[in-house]
Amino acid sequence: MRRKLVAGNWKLNGTLAGVERLAEGIRAGAQTVSAADIVVCPTFVHIPKVAGLLADTSVAWGAQDVSDQDEGAYTGEVAAPMLVELGCRYAIVGHSERRILYGEDDALVARKFLAARRAGLIPILCVGELLDERESGITEQVVGRQLDAVLEAAGETGLAGSVIAYEPVWAIGTGRTGGPEQAQEVHAFIRARIAARDGTIAERIRILHGGSVKGSNAAELFAMEDVDGGLIGGASLKAEEFLTICRAAS
Repeated sequence: MRRKLVAGNWKLNGTLAGVERLAEGIRAGAQTVSAADIVVCPTFVHIPKVAGLLADTSVAWGAQDVSDQDEGAYTGEVAAPMLVELGCRYAIVGHSERRILYGEDDALVARKFLAARRAGLIPILCVGELLDERESGITEQVVGRQLDAVLEAAGETGLAGSVIAYEPVWAIGTGRTGGPEQAQEVHAFIRARIAARDGTIAERIRILHGGSVKGSNAAELFAMEDVDGGLIGGASLKAEEFLTICRAAS
C-alpha cells in the first residue's frame, strides 16, 4: 500500500513574515494528518527559515528546483549538496513552469534528476502536457517522452524511491480539471510505462496529481487507484486549505 504524499510548491511567493505565518500554521495542524507525508517547497532564500520552524515536526521540506551541477562557475545556481546541508529531503525537477518559461528540455531535466539523486535528495519529477497537446490527442506521447528521458539517463533502478508528479498544464491555475477519471487514466499510463521495465518499482512509486487540486476536490482525486497524493500550488499558500488537502489524503 503506497502512503499518500502531499507537497506544497510555494513558487515565487512570500516574505519572511508571511512564510513564518504559513509554516507555523502548517506546523500547528500537521498532527491532524496521520496517513500522509507532508512536504513544503519554499523559495531557496526561505528554506533556512522554514527548516527552523519545522525541524521538530513530521513535515519535510524541499526545493523548487536544483542545478544539474554540483559546483563550479554557474552563477545563480543552487547545487543539490547545498540543499542537503539545509536539511532538504526533496527537490522538484522539470516543473512545467521551468520547462515553459525557462526552456528546460528533457535532457536538462534528466541531468537535474541525476544530480538530486547523487546528493541523496528525493526528486519530484514533473511531467505533463500543454492544452494543444491534449487537444491533439498526444498526451501519452508527450508524457511518455518526458518520462523516458529520465529512465534512459537513470535506469529503472534510478527511478526507485523517487516521486512523479503529473501536471496537466492546461489545468494549472485555470480552475479547469478533467476530473478524477482523466487523472487516473494518465497516472495509470505512467505506472504502466514504468512497469514495462520493472513491475516492483512501478507498484511502489508514488505518482502525484499537480493540476488545480483544492480542498473541495482532493478527496475525490486521491480516491483514484493510481493517484498517490498531490503537488499543490496556490492552495498550499493557505495553511488551512493545504491541511484540508493533506487530511483528504488520509
